[in-house]
Amino acid sequence: MLRLLDRLIYREIVGPWLFGVGLFTALIMAGTYLNRLAEYLQNKVPVGLVLELSALFIPAILVKTFSMAVLLAALLAFGRLSSDSEIVALRAGGASIARIVRPVMVFSLVVAVFTFAFNEAVVPNATARSLELMNRIASELNPTAPRPIAYTVMEKSKLKAFITAENISPATKTLSGVTIIAFNDEGDETFMMKAKEIADLDLKDPSSWRVRGGARLISADFQTVVDVPTQIWPTQVPRPNQPFEEVVKQGRPEFDAMSMTQLQELIRESKRLGNHSKPDIANFEYGYWSKISVPLAALVFGTLGAVLGIRGHRTGTSTGFALSIAIIFGYVTLANFMNVWAMGGVIPAYVASFTPLVVGMVVALFIMWKRNG
Repeated sequence: MLRLLDRLIYREIVGPWLFGVGLFTALIMAGTYLNRLAEYLQNKVPVGLVLELSALFIPAILVKTFSMAVLLAALLAFGRLSSDSEIVALRAGGASIARIVRPVMVFSLVVAVFTFAFNEAVVPNATARSLELMNRIASELNPTAPRPIAYTVMEKSKLKAFITAENISPATKTLSGVTIIAFNDEGDETFMMKAKEIADLDLKDPSSWRVRGGARLISADFQTVVDVPTQIWPTQVPRPNQPFEEVVKQGRPEFDAMSMTQLQELIRESKRLGNHSKPDIANFEYGYWSKISVPLAALVFGTLGAVLGIRGHRTGTSTGFALSIAIIFGYVTLANFMNVWAMGGVIPAYVASFTPLVVGMVVALFIMWKRNG
């Protein structure tokens, strides 16, 4: 009987899960990327390139929708089983709520493992390629448009310099129209340097940054003004402590474009060099642990959806969808609060990442206990 129960629930949940994956993926795609893709088509970007970009966006979305869809599938499946009195019959046959829900938990765990593997093997390459294509499209649409950036130089988690540039040139690894403000350990301004250009001459060595076209160095009290020749970097001003590619990213990595190993290396180097602030490092750590917590959300959502779906009447698609949206919204809101507290140093990043999962599972187990009584 129990094996028949497992097969029954698996049949009930697979179809709604696939439906949920398609539904949530379409909604997130439309809400996040549709306007951008439409703008590309309006600007006569080749259709093939737009289609490739659309396909590259999907893997990162799927990592989130796999878990969301488990919640909707569990709500719909158990709502139908409840409405047909099959849950009542199973309870009368001696099956506990925990035993009835177990196939959903197994299915959710399989989804979680697959999501983790997919997020590590497929998403980083797809996201990196999509960023590359978007940069290329932006350059081709308006090649003469300036691309200003701002960048902070951190040492031992202290601000040492603030750099602004009017434009970046990837071809020559150059920043132009540069202003650099230097700070001492107390956070006071010491010097300002205005340079026509600064360039990264060796992408593997951040200390290779040099002035091009000359520069002017001005002390904070305006008593000292020195002309800086080409190919020199004044000792009074900290230079960028990262290669060109990292500088133009403004020190904010795209987590979807990185594997856990790459994120771990970023965190290790940031702590060693002190080139990022403590809130930034906490955010990196939160992103690292989220590589595990986001897939595991499938297990929590599946369990919660199953116990909530056991009721005296059928849960329709619209009702199940509304309830799943409400739960997902609550989960995301709590996760965002946790991230802010982690960046503020209130709690460790791993605690922030896993707290929403713990809260969700505690709620699910409590509801399971109440309905099993």
